[in-house]
Amino acid sequence: MDYANLVPVIGMIVNITRGNDCCSQMLSLRTENGIVNFAVDMDTVIIDSRQLRQGMRVAAFYDSNLPVPLIFPPQYRAQIITILGRNEQVMLNYFDEDLTAADGSLALNLSAGTVVKTINGQNITCNLGDHLLLVYYTVTTRSLPPQTTPRKIIVLCA
Repeated sequence: MDYANLVPVIGMIVNITRGNDCCSQMLSLRTENGIVNFAVDMDTVIIDSRQLRQGMRVAAFYDSNLPVPLIFPPQYRAQIITILGRNEQVMLNYFDEDLTAADGSLALNLSAGTVVKTINGQNITCNLGDHLLLVYYTVTTRSLPPQTTPRKIIVLCA
């Protein structure tokens, strides 16, 4: 899967209904910009294999290169869904060897408490630089680029 084209939508799950078949669901998220619907199927990766429930704050990523129906509210096919904690942010970006995002929007300072896994939950022992990373964090410095010590990092090996 090409993770580089994934775009996040962050919101609260307000409704979960059955999809077109027994193996799919439709999630409705309340976002800052209104309701957004996501189709969730067997190909959707749910980080940490958590059961999705109403009231959860999540980030749902969709592929910006795929066609979408011109309907309201917007409806996308979820590629990745991850549950977010209170005040937690998430960023999916390529990080260089110095652990600075490709767009210069965030720099990472790892700590012994930072959990680092692959997308399927396996430990990773390689250098995190020069990889696409899904980074979970709460606070950043006011420096340029902002710096953070992430709670968790998911390495997306392409």
